[in-house]
Amino acid sequence: MSSTRLSREKIAAAALAIADAEGFASVSMRRVAQKLRVGTMTLYYYVKTKAELIAAMDDALMADLVAPFLPKDWRKALTVIALRTREVFMRHPWALASLQSAPPGVNAMRHMEQCLQALSETGMTARQKFTLLALIDDFVFGYALRETAGDPDVDIDLVRKQLATGVFPRLAETFGEGRVPATPDRFRLGLEALFTSATKRTIGRAARTRAN
Repeated sequence: MSSTRLSREKIAAAALAIADAEGFASVSMRRVAQKLRVGTMTLYYYVKTKAELIAAMDDALMADLVAPFLPKDWRKALTVIALRTREVFMRHPWALASLQSAPPGVNAMRHMEQCLQALSETGMTARQKFTLLALIDDFVFGYALRETAGDPDVDIDLVRKQLATGVFPRLAETFGEGRVPATPDRFRLGLEALFTSATKRTIGRAARTRAN
């Protein structure tokens, strides 16, 4: 690839591909140059430091969080954004920890603008909006971390023997004889709980304002 065909976006895409395939620790200017088949010094015209490379990676990742269209209902709109965010971090689980130091770029600002736009007609205060969005981020990131960690290996025979002792009656009642409770869509249930809490706070604030 000639240097004239390079761009900051292509460099960021190559770095993301390396991190996905080999781990974030493998990302370096030299490794990215090798993947793009250019000289290492050529990259410095577009990204001058490793920190700039990480910032470019973060900005490229954040672009995928921005939805092309949002429903008018704020709950549905934030659900769309949360689902996109979960999907991105499920594809790039290493990014949850490794890109924390990256400064917010244009796409991060576009993402936040879209989130605030979804809440613009709710009557929430600025503080309530930021609190709700922070809670949603915490929930989505935690969910993604749990899902990408994988299921632990379980010694079924050991579990059955322990349940048979009678020491764990509640566990035996729930999981005995190989029964596994049906699991609803916990992700959407969690979002709905956050939305309900936010709605109650907004209604309560409005009622207090009218009373005064």
